[in-house]
Amino acid sequence: MRIIAGEFRGRRLAAVKGRLRPTSDKVREAIFNILGPKVKDAEVLDLYAGTGALAWEALSRGARHAVLVEEQGAILEVLRRNQETLGLKEQARVLPLSVPVALKKLAGQGARFDLIFLDPPYGQGLAAATLATLADLDLLRPGGQVVAEAGRREALPEKVGNLILSHTRIYGDTQVAFYERPNHLIEQEQRT
Repeated sequence: MRIIAGEFRGRRLAAVKGRLRPTSDKVREAIFNILGPKVKDAEVLDLYAGTGALAWEALSRGARHAVLVEEQGAILEVLRRNQETLGLKEQARVLPLSVPVALKKLAGQGARFDLIFLDPPYGQGLAAATLATLADLDLLRPGGQVVAEAGRREALPEKVGNLILSHTRIYGDTQVAFYERPNHLIEQEQRT
């Protein structure tokens, strides 16, 4: 695994053998090509962060700050090693918590994000459940985007709370769904 573009382009990331299904370089490159300039200066939340590849790629491409959520001990060690290797202690905060606990904590702190990645284990319904929690806790800023990875055959909602599915891409066994808060919903929220 390596960083594909930006400040850390070509830098290798430590990986966890056999315990993770990290986002492949090909899928990561496709995601960031689609996101384009939305990454610049973004506040990023990386859920089920694993090695942190999505957050590190975003920071390499100009994101301002990232919060990474990962609770599994051995994976957490690799995540922190990647953070140290890239020199991102100031730009990234690691929360060693379960995703539901971390989301409640972040909401309680008033945190809001421009870009949220979620890449949970496939086949357990975690992507749809996490999307529902994100919508309930209102962690996405107006105009922000959620990028959700799931298994190719997993059902993801077209709308959940204030999040609307804008498009989906399939890469092998991986489905990547892009959610956003459309302008008409933002205007309705501001009027109420």
